[in-house]
Amino acid sequence: MRDANVYHIARAMPRMSWHPRNLYNLWCRSLGAKSAALNFKSSRTTLFKQRWLAKALLRAYHGDYIKETIFKRWYLPQTLPDVRRQSVAASAAAVSLNKWAQREDAAAREVKRLEEEREKGLAPVVSLIFAEVERRIDVLIFRSCFAQSVYEARRLVIHGQVMLNGKRHTNANTRLAPGDMFSVNPEAIRFLQRKAAPQEEDEKISEKDEAAEEAYAESESESEEAHSEDAAEPTTKASESESASAPDRDYRTAGLDKWKAGKGDTNLTPFHLPPYASPFIFIPAYIEASFATCSAIYLRHPTARPGYSEIPTPYDADGELMRMAWEWYSKRRSRIRSKSQWAREPENRR
Repeated sequence: MRDANVYHIARAMPRMSWHPRNLYNLWCRSLGAKSAALNFKSSRTTLFKQRWLAKALLRAYHGDYIKETIFKRWYLPQTLPDVRRQSVAASAAAVSLNKWAQREDAAAREVKRLEEEREKGLAPVVSLIFAEVERRIDVLIFRSCFAQSVYEARRLVIHGQVMLNGKRHTNANTRLAPGDMFSVNPEAIRFLQRKAAPQEEDEKISEKDEAAEEAYAESESESEEAHSEDAAEPTTKASESESASAPDRDYRTAGLDKWKAGKGDTNLTPFHLPPYASPFIFIPAYIEASFATCSAIYLRHPTARPGYSEIPTPYDADGELMRMAWEWYSKRRSRIRSKSQWAREPENRR
């Protein structure tokens, strides 16, 4: 892994992973102690630091293994739309200006547009700045729930465990086109592997236990000869202990017997999800996955409509964090692309 402390709880940066620490970091940024740092309206930090923090958190989740220069040059869209909300005062001023200029039709259209926007709301197009990252084959493998993290998905591609349109593919930087099909080797998917057999318990009694039992038996025989009436109580206690230990032995051997019984059934596919993985088990609408063949089809590019964005993200798709990151990249994106730079473009199937 590029960074061994990628799930460090002190930084608490959510990543594309099912790791339990990642779930804790996501809780910290959403509801925990570090959620107050994302409230920029009551923050005392400078505007530069707010934009930088928003960019750092979003890039930690969306392609943290991609260098910043490569991300700005090849993964940002060519045109970034203006996602800043128009104030009520500015819209009212535009309507009044049209009326003063005796442009009644333009004023009526402006009023109608403002009413429609107020009813439906604006589409969260700001989240589409990460649409190119979602086209990467390693990200799509993770979105299809074939890998437990995007880092594992990259290893699967690099090690030749992934096929793209029927051919082995080893470039994890490839951006797919609509209609491309990729498949993963089932033997490389960890939660589809059969678990090892549980170890059988050693039922042999040690020598010390045998000596203790012999000494206890001799003491019991002597006590029976001397006191026949008092000997009834230890025998009843021994029978109770034996009866109490019998269900424990049955409980311990039940799992082993059940595993042996299901070992010969080859029709059943083993499925062992890691702990705390259920919050991350979802498949976006632009992917058609088939777990029977361990393959998926990239149907189309992700889109956004009023009130909904298809870009999976742990943050609000139309929130202040996204807007701050947009403001950061709108001023610092790479705009010059020479012929030598075009030759170094990552594979893009379009």
